[in-house]
Amino acid sequence: MAGLIFLIPIALGMGLVGLVAFLWAARSGQFDDPDGAANRILVDEDRPLPDNGEQGLEK
Repeated sequence: MAGLIFLIPIALGMGLVGLVAFLWAARSGQFDDPDGAANRILVDEDRPLPDNGEQGLEK
């Protein structure tokens, strides 16, 4: 029972630190381009992604 006196504040503190880190990352723009990395691994370095949003489809 005495262990809970230490563990509960530590758990709440770690949760607060995680929440603050997430809010900082969201406000600093870390999540602005979630699809960029997913598309970047599929494209050759020699050929960039098209700017018209067609995801590499050729006409």
